Amino acid sequence: MEHGTFTDHSSATFSLTEEDHTLANSVRFTLNQDPRVTFCGYSIPHPSDARVNIRVQTTGDPAREVLKDACQDLMLMCRHVRSTFDKAVDEFKISNPVKEMNIDSKK
Repeated sequence: MEHGTFTDHSSATFSLTEEDHTLANSVRFTLNQDPRVTFCGYSIPHPSDARVNIRVQTTGDPAREVLKDACQDLMLMCRHVRSTFDKAVDEFKISNPVKEMNIDSKK
Protein backbone atom coordinates (compact mmCIF):
# COMPACT_ATOMS: atom_id res chain seq x y z
CA MET A 1 0.00 0.00 0.00
CA GLU A 2 1.30 3.43 -0.89
CA HIS A 3 0.79 6.49 1.30
CA GLY A 4 1.57 9.87 -0.20
CA THR A 5 0.09 12.96 -1.77
CA PHE A 6 -1.57 13.35 -5.13
CA THR A 7 0.49 16.43 -5.95
CA ASP A 8 4.02 15.36 -5.01
CA HIS A 9 4.95 11.96 -6.47
CA SER A 10 8.60 12.33 -5.45
CA SER A 11 7.96 11.19 -1.88
CA ALA A 12 5.86 8.38 -0.52
CA THR A 13 5.64 5.80 2.23
CA PHE A 14 5.01 2.19 1.26
CA SER A 15 3.56 -0.37 3.68
CA LEU A 16 4.59 -3.95 3.05
CA THR A 17 2.68 -6.62 4.93
CA GLU A 18 4.11 -9.94 6.10
CA GLU A 19 7.68 -8.56 5.92
CA ASP A 20 10.38 -7.75 8.45
CA HIS A 21 13.90 -6.31 8.77
CA THR A 22 15.33 -8.83 6.28
CA LEU A 23 13.58 -7.38 3.24
CA ALA A 24 13.29 -3.82 4.54
CA ASN A 25 17.00 -3.38 5.21
CA SER A 26 17.89 -4.91 1.83
CA VAL A 27 15.49 -2.58 0.01
CA ARG A 28 16.77 0.40 2.01
CA PHE A 29 20.35 -0.47 1.09
CA THR A 30 19.47 -0.81 -2.59
CA LEU A 31 17.49 2.43 -2.62
CA ASN A 32 20.36 4.32 -1.02
CA GLN A 33 22.62 3.24 -3.90
CA ASP A 34 20.35 5.08 -6.36
CA PRO A 35 21.46 8.69 -7.02
CA ARG A 36 17.79 9.69 -7.51
CA VAL A 37 17.08 8.97 -3.82
CA THR A 38 17.52 11.83 -1.35
CA PHE A 39 16.13 9.94 1.65
CA CYS A 40 15.17 6.39 2.40
CA GLY A 41 14.35 4.75 5.68
CA TYR A 42 12.11 2.11 7.12
CA SER A 43 10.28 1.43 10.34
CA ILE A 44 8.36 -1.42 11.86
CA PRO A 45 5.37 0.06 13.69
CA HIS A 46 5.20 -2.69 16.31
CA PRO A 47 7.18 -5.93 16.83
CA SER A 48 4.02 -8.04 16.82
CA ASP A 49 2.81 -6.42 13.58
CA ALA A 50 4.28 -8.12 10.49
CA ARG A 51 4.41 -4.87 8.55
CA VAL A 52 7.18 -2.58 7.34
CA ASN A 53 6.88 1.07 6.32
CA ILE A 54 9.46 2.23 3.78
CA ARG A 55 9.79 5.98 3.21
CA VAL A 56 11.27 7.14 -0.11
CA GLN A 57 12.07 10.70 -1.16
CA THR A 58 13.60 11.38 -4.56
CA THR A 59 15.12 14.25 -6.51
CA GLY A 60 11.94 14.47 -8.57
CA ASP A 61 11.31 11.05 -10.09
CA PRO A 62 8.18 9.22 -8.94
CA ALA A 63 8.96 7.38 -5.69
CA ARG A 64 6.92 4.38 -6.88
CA GLU A 65 9.11 3.93 -9.96
CA VAL A 66 12.31 4.34 -7.96
CA LEU A 67 11.14 1.70 -5.47
CA LYS A 68 10.20 -0.63 -8.31
CA ASP A 69 13.66 -0.17 -9.89
CA ALA A 70 15.33 -0.85 -6.53
CA CYS A 71 13.34 -4.07 -6.10
CA GLN A 72 14.36 -5.20 -9.58
CA ASP A 73 18.02 -4.38 -8.79
CA LEU A 74 17.73 -6.34 -5.54
CA MET A 75 16.33 -9.34 -7.44
CA LEU A 76 19.30 -9.20 -9.82
CA MET A 77 21.71 -9.06 -6.88
CA CYS A 78 20.01 -12.06 -5.28
CA ARG A 79 20.23 -14.02 -8.54
CA HIS A 80 23.92 -13.20 -8.81
CA VAL A 81 24.60 -14.29 -5.22
CA ARG A 82 22.62 -17.50 -5.76
CA SER A 83 24.44 -18.40 -8.98
CA THR A 84 27.83 -17.61 -7.42
CA PHE A 85 26.98 -19.78 -4.41
CA ASP A 86 25.72 -22.66 -6.57
CA LYS A 87 28.87 -22.52 -8.68
CA ALA A 88 31.08 -22.59 -5.56
CA VAL A 89 29.16 -25.57 -4.16
CA ASP A 90 29.52 -27.46 -7.44
CA GLU A 91 33.26 -26.72 -7.55
CA PHE A 92 33.64 -27.89 -3.95
CA LYS A 93 31.80 -31.13 -4.67
CA ILE A 94 34.04 -31.81 -7.67
CA SER A 95 37.25 -31.10 -5.77
CA ASN A 96 36.14 -32.97 -2.61
CA PRO A 97 34.33 -36.13 -3.65
CA VAL A 98 32.45 -38.06 -1.02
CA LYS A 99 34.57 -40.95 0.19
CA GLU A 100 33.07 -44.38 0.49
CA MET A 101 32.40 -45.37 4.07
CA ASN A 102 32.74 -48.90 5.38
CA ILE A 103 29.80 -49.38 7.74
CA ASP A 104 29.89 -53.14 7.96
CA SER A 105 29.16 -53.96 11.60
CA LYS A 106 30.40 -57.57 11.32
CA LYS A 107 34.01 -56.56 11.08
